[in-house]
Amino acid sequence: MTGEDVRTIVTALTGRGVDVCLSGGWAVDALLGEQTREHSDLDVWIPAAQTAEAFEGLVAIGLDRIFPWPGDRPWNFVLHDGSRLRLDLHLYEVRADGQVHYGSALDGFVFPASALAGAGTVDGMAVRCEAPEWSVRWHSDYPARDKDRHDVPRICSRFGIPLPPQFRRPGVD
Repeated sequence: MTGEDVRTIVTALTGRGVDVCLSGGWAVDALLGEQTREHSDLDVWIPAAQTAEAFEGLVAIGLDRIFPWPGDRPWNFVLHDGSRLRLDLHLYEVRADGQVHYGSALDGFVFPASALAGAGTVDGMAVRCEAPEWSVRWHSDYPARDKDRHDVPRICSRFGIPLPPQFRRPGVD
């Protein structure tokens, strides 16, 4: 997936009034202001209340197929175009107290809205993305993959965030 693809998807969503926030690897690259690696998909956060508008925008650009993925849930699933575009959609709700709720009513979790208040650029376009501290936190919630070992140190270095222990190299960090 290219920066131009990200622009196309974000434009399709924002053109329908959807409040888009980049997540995952593209959020990292947005925060860094440059593409630092290849990306197979685009992860985005959108308010659940804007799902219909999001689907209208996505269908208009051909992102209209559900891509079954292990662990898909009603609030997190993948859409694709049958070819190369893949969107990992994360639906959230804003609670009355301003906090963000993600997941099921029974076992979801809550985090501050500021977690989705980062700012960056992709392919010259200003985008909203996860805040740096939260990007690091969410990339640290599971066993690190090669792409996480690439992303997390860059975010930590750029924003002065302590490198989480699982990303430290013995004798180096």
